[in-house]
Amino acid sequence: MTRLHLIRHGETDWNLEGRWQGQTDVPLNGRGRLQAEQTAVWLAGEELAAVYSSDLKRAVETARLIAQPHGVQVIIDARLRETHLGLWEGMLLSEIEAKYQKEFEARRSDPLRMAPPGGENTRQVRERVLAAIQDIVAMYPHSPVAVVSHGYALAVVRSHFLGIPVERMLELVPQNGEIIVLDV
Repeated sequence: MTRLHLIRHGETDWNLEGRWQGQTDVPLNGRGRLQAEQTAVWLAGEELAAVYSSDLKRAVETARLIAQPHGVQVIIDARLRETHLGLWEGMLLSEIEAKYQKEFEARRSDPLRMAPPGGENTRQVRERVLAAIQDIVAMYPHSPVAVVSHGYALAVVRSHFLGIPVERMLELVPQNGEIIVLDV
């Protein structure tokens, strides 16, 4: 059994503003760095065989702080990235609903198949993120591992391993700096 410590990166200015980040490479803000430091302190007493991270700055910076007390290097895996939100990246929800009303409603009603213009659908995100998680579990079948990723990407993992339907996935998005522990 692998114990996964699933961690959402610390806050960014775009999180604070309510902008949809997706795969745009936005760095942590001051509060986000503090959240990452607090997460690192909380995990310092835990045994971690490895720390994996998305390749986006906000996740890597969070992961490096977590890895330091454990004397391990962060292993970067781009498959742990957030959903590619295409043309919606950088926009506020109100802007998306106003400018892309039809596409937004289609995505809301069928997230598995419908993607934002130029982005990924939930099925694509699930395939990529779960492939990364399965590889991590295969590499560390009896060890605890930290995985630093993003809100929707981690919701996909939780949905899959907890058997929660995709329609409820938005309920599973962790807060910035939140740690979810799953035994796989």
